[in-house]
Amino acid sequence: MNPLRIHIFAHSFVSDWSHSSAHFLRGLARELMRMGHSVRCHEELGSWSLVNLVRHEQERSIDAIDDFRRRFRELDIQFYDRGSGLREHLRSQLRGADVVVIQEWNEPDAVNTILDLKTELGFRAFFLDTHHRAYTRAGEMLRFHLHLFDGVLAGGEPLRRIYADGFGLRRVWTFHEGADTEQFAPLDATPKTDVLWIGNWGGAERTAELNEFLLEPARTLPDLKVWAFGVRYPAEAIAWMQEAGVDHRGYLPDLDAPQAYGASQLAVHLPRKPYTNGLAGMPSLRIFTALACGAPLLCAPWEDHQGLFRPGQDFLIARDGAEMTALITELLRDDRARRQLAEHGLHTVRSRHTCRHRAEEFTAICEDARASAA
Repeated sequence: MNPLRIHIFAHSFVSDWSHSSAHFLRGLARELMRMGHSVRCHEELGSWSLVNLVRHEQERSIDAIDDFRRRFRELDIQFYDRGSGLREHLRSQLRGADVVVIQEWNEPDAVNTILDLKTELGFRAFFLDTHHRAYTRAGEMLRFHLHLFDGVLAGGEPLRRIYADGFGLRRVWTFHEGADTEQFAPLDATPKTDVLWIGNWGGAERTAELNEFLLEPARTLPDLKVWAFGVRYPAEAIAWMQEAGVDHRGYLPDLDAPQAYGASQLAVHLPRKPYTNGLAGMPSLRIFTALACGAPLLCAPWEDHQGLFRPGQDFLIARDGAEMTALITELLRDDRARRQLAEHGLHTVRSRHTCRHRAEEFTAICEDARASAA
């Protein structure tokens, strides 16, 4: 394939505050560049994530942004304002583009303006959705002119079926997120905690799971040292953690996650409810990133219907809080078992689920779309 001129519109590349997909978007853009394609990244000026990063983290936000800029110097990031000059700005930016990728976390008026320019400028447009909104709040997706896209990149097979069967779109590809294994790799560090959980507040989406699979083991094992990172937790939820002996540490910049995984003996993953019912089998990005860091991973109930991993080898699944407590106890006593689990998970991610793999898959999708339109 000849080099493509690719434009990616995301909620934010600069900020990962309550925006875990920034990890994948940054890595995907860089890998596409390394494959010889031209990539320009776009985000709205004053995105919700960036505004909240600065508002809530204050001086720490400066360090997080500086670290991102230092590690991703090659990314060409352009900011736009959704004011009266948006159409002309986009026309200027997208002139000569071959492919435009638009993440679902963009405002519909900006997305639809881009789509209005498709015929005039001659680019193909893909809608990238790795979230659960098409399932949990499907009506909101109708604000996008989905029929004008050349295809949808859906972050799991259940989501692909929603777009194909529910929205009646013909060209929908399953396109999972992946780990940026240049930034995320095992670190040789001295453990400082027993169990690590990284996850933002999800309200009713996983309050019960938080209590059963993290707080219950912490209460049952009073000597257990547990770290929890994440933002948007109400005071009540922080109090629950404190009562259970869990050390809630707030915001963790994505690029600092490898250090946190390296400092822990075990990691826990708690899928949100949509990924265990209507979107069952759709993987969370945090599974990929935890395994990429060589973390021995324990997971609350989740069915891998797509065969992405090797449950029982790459990670272990606890059916209830009692089993999670038992697995934590057993693995903390068995260095060899933890090491084997970590090695299996790391191998699977590096061999199948990196940003480079996804960049290659994306270019194959572009070729497929071009051929089918010919």
